[in-house]
Amino acid sequence: MLFVALTIVLACIDPQPLARYQRWLQLPTLSGLLGLLIAIQGIRDSGLVQRMAGAMVARIHSLRGVGLLLVSMTAVLSTVLTNDVSLFLIVPLTVAIGSMSNLPVLRMAVLEALAVNAGSTLSPIGNPQNLLIWQHAQVPFLSFVGTMLPAASVMFVLVAALTWLWLPKDRVELQAEQLDGHDVSISLALLSLVSLALMVLMMEHGHAPLGALLLVLPFAMFSWRSLIRIDWLLMATFAAIFLGLGHFATLPIVDHALGNIDFNQPLAVYLGGIVSSQLISNVPATVLLLDRAPNAMALAVAVNVGGFGVVIGSLANLIALRLARQPHGMRLFHAVSIPFLLVCAPLVYLMALLLG
Repeated sequence: MLFVALTIVLACIDPQPLARYQRWLQLPTLSGLLGLLIAIQGIRDSGLVQRMAGAMVARIHSLRGVGLLLVSMTAVLSTVLTNDVSLFLIVPLTVAIGSMSNLPVLRMAVLEALAVNAGSTLSPIGNPQNLLIWQHAQVPFLSFVGTMLPAASVMFVLVAALTWLWLPKDRVELQAEQLDGHDVSISLALLSLVSLALMVLMMEHGHAPLGALLLVLPFAMFSWRSLIRIDWLLMATFAAIFLGLGHFATLPIVDHALGNIDFNQPLAVYLGGIVSSQLISNVPATVLLLDRAPNAMALAVAVNVGGFGVVIGSLANLIALRLARQPHGMRLFHAVSIPFLLVCAPLVYLMALLLG
C-alpha cells in the first residue's frame, strides 16, 4: 500500500506518458515471477517438497547443521540459477522442514535472504544488477567472477558465521505425525519440475511472458487449484514497487542530487551504490548509476552490498519473507539485516583496498 500511494502521488505531481509507466512496470520481470510462482506452487502441492524435507531432517541431527546446509545450498544455487529461483527452491523446503521439526523457519528465511545476496554477488548471471553490469562492461565471465570473489567471500563467511551463532545448538526434534504420510503426486511433480526448467530457460533467453503463458495453460487444465493458491499479493507488491521506484528514480531532483557527486572517487561510487540501493532497490540503483560510474565493477560490488540493509535493498529479500509467511518477518529481518550491512560494508571495502 505504501508503494501504491507513492505511485499515485508521483503520477499526480509529475504526470508521464503511458509508455513510461509500461516500461517501469517491467512486464518481463513480472512474467518471470509469475512463472516461478506457478511452478513452485505446483511442486508444493505435489508433496515433493515435503518428501525431500523429511529425507533431509532424518539424516542431519543438529539444527546448526541443517541451517548451514540450507544456507550453503541457497548461496551456491544463486550463482547459477539467479537469486530469486534459488529462493523459490530453498524457502519452501525450509518451511516444510520447519513443519516437521523444531527448525526456526523465520530465522532461516532471513539467513537465506542474506545468503542469496552473498552467493549471487559472485556470478554475472546471479542477479539482474550483475547481468546489467556484465553486459555494459563487456568483461569476460571469469574476469567478472574473479573481481567479485573477494566481496562474495566476505559476505558468505559473515552469513555462515551468523548462521552458526544465531541458530540454537539443539538437536533436530522430529514430529513423527508430520514426518509420515506425505503422498507425492508424480504427475503434478513432473509437470511442475518441467515447468520450472522451462521458465528458467525462457527467462534466460528473454521470453518470460511467453514462458508464463505456456505454464498457465497446462496448470489451468490439470491443477487449477495451484493457480488459485499463488501469492497474487506478491505480484501486486512487485508491480507497485516497480512503478513507484521507477518513477522516483527519474525525478529531476534525484538527477540533480546525483550530479553533485564526484563518481570518479571510489568511495563515492561505493557509498552511492549502497545508499541508493537502500532507497530504490539495487536493480534501479544500478540503472541510475551505471552511466555515471566510470568503474562498472566497483559499482557491481556496491549495489550487491546494498542488497543487505532495508528490505527493498534487494527484491529477493521480499521474496524470501513472502515465501516463508511467518509473523513479524519484516521486523526480524531489519533487526538482523541492517546491522549485517553496517558490518559487511566496511569489511568489503577494506578487502578491496587491501587487494588494490
